[in-house]
Amino acid sequence: MTLDGEALEQLRKRARAGGADRYHAANAAKGKLFARERVAYLVDEGSFVEDGLYANATADGLPADGVVTGTATIDGRQVCLMANDSTVKAGSWGARTVEKIIRIIERAYATGVPMVYLVDSAGARITDQVDLFPGRRGAGKIFWNQVRASGAIPQVCALFGPSAAGGAYIPAFCDVVAMVDGNASMYLGSDRMVEMVTGEKTTLEAMGGAKVHCAESGVGHFLCQTEADALDVVKTYLSYLPANWQQQPPTAPAVDAPAKADLAALVPASERQAFDMRRYVRGLLDDGNFFEIQALWARELTIGFGRLNGEVVGVVGNNSMFKGGVLFVDSADKATRFVQLCDAFNVPLLFLSDVPGFMVGSAVEKQGIIRHGAKMITAISEATVPKICVVVRKAYGAGLYAMAGPGFEPDATIALPTAKIAVMGAEAAVNAVYANKIAAIADETERAAFVAARREEYERDIDLVRLASELVIDAIVEPHELRGELIRRFVAARGKDRQFSRRRHGVTPV
Repeated sequence: MTLDGEALEQLRKRARAGGADRYHAANAAKGKLFARERVAYLVDEGSFVEDGLYANATADGLPADGVVTGTATIDGRQVCLMANDSTVKAGSWGARTVEKIIRIIERAYATGVPMVYLVDSAGARITDQVDLFPGRRGAGKIFWNQVRASGAIPQVCALFGPSAAGGAYIPAFCDVVAMVDGNASMYLGSDRMVEMVTGEKTTLEAMGGAKVHCAESGVGHFLCQTEADALDVVKTYLSYLPANWQQQPPTAPAVDAPAKADLAALVPASERQAFDMRRYVRGLLDDGNFFEIQALWARELTIGFGRLNGEVVGVVGNNSMFKGGVLFVDSADKATRFVQLCDAFNVPLLFLSDVPGFMVGSAVEKQGIIRHGAKMITAISEATVPKICVVVRKAYGAGLYAMAGPGFEPDATIALPTAKIAVMGAEAAVNAVYANKIAAIADETERAAFVAARREEYERDIDLVRLASELVIDAIVEPHELRGELIRRFVAARGKDRQFSRRRHGVTPV
């Protein structure tokens, strides 16, 4: 078949137009952009080079086989991307769809550039299952390639509609997922399937909507109100990361911390009084800019990216505003994944400790708190990027270990004057050791005096100057000195040896 210029142009036009007008109108009514509009918003103008435009061109009603793939630049940096076209059979996968996705991930991995997934898909076309599901280049190869690329190149997903059945694993294998509230959803089985299999009556939104995954399951990382917000998240996320594991994170011009930030005033004198660690983080970072990740899930732990003197850092901080800052199963998982992400892409880690320890009790023991805590401590141990532990207020029990305490080879353990490091707080310790004796003292005044004396003894035992004199901590700094201290120490640690262990890989306690 020979194509003249006009015929070729018509073929291109049909392929780029997507599905029927009624499907475009239905999406627009939901506030959804066309797949190609999403790509155009995200990438630098004129930079997109498309592959596979003519996939399934001889079939009826399958322009580009429902997925846009290609290369482009974002803020001048090269990326590979895919975007489901939900106007073509609801963005479902056919054999050519799968092949296009596989090829673009393989290209991203081979060229060492980030992979961006713009997902809006009803899943596999059951009618095409033999062609797309079981083979060596079937849908499973997508996930194999994602796993191979994990930690080698950044992988980020913006989810605009459904990500159904096996397709839900594309977001799951990404570093982070931005979900558009009201439209985005992830689920392994539809509401109808769930009712048929289990008898449960539910809805897609209640079972796998954006709020569920961003606030309850932790599979989603950013809850976005509009598609533009989700695409902006992709841009911002990539701005903190290198193109691949062999490069360093991009630097930016150094900017001072907020002039009005009074770090000392942010930390209450009483350890019983909560304070928002996010405000503390913003007071440390350049211009107060903190790109928080998973802000709605496991809120007792705060994680995210920022810059110190123009250099990217990953921040892990306990937030006593939520559950007193105690570490739970979810917060241990949250920390584990973020620490591994930073270590993979050469992002130094700053730990800001205000932790009472891990949660105790039958409920969390049944959830596997020991296993999840061990997973977090494994990630801390294995991380070889520069890491600094700052004890802002307290680091009790195994919480000290989980926040990169002295035994986990941090490049420095720094204490503020408000810091306390101990197996547990004074009140708990006195009750644990002297419970019977306290109970035996009948006079209330005498009992209070006895408890106060024992607490004073305990506080002297864990005195901060004593810990510094015995080299448990490397420095005691005033809050207004902390930013400068961190900048200098991270510079000094930049060239450190990053070998950890003589092995292929450990056996993670998952």
